[in-house]
Amino acid sequence: MAARKAFALRIDEETLAAMQRWANDDLRSLNAQIEFVLRENLRKAGRLPKKDRRGED
Repeated sequence: MAARKAFALRIDEETLAAMQRWANDDLRSLNAQIEFVLRENLRKAGRLPKKDRRGED
């Protein structure tokens, strides 16, 4: 797995609450859910390097 880097994220309360509910539904941590959503959308947009396109059809 690639090295991880911490950073601060400014997000409005409503969006954060929605992401937390979604994470709870998917049995993920909030951090893992945000990372999943970002990675999935980057993959769909063709923005990830080929070696990092996990789950691609």
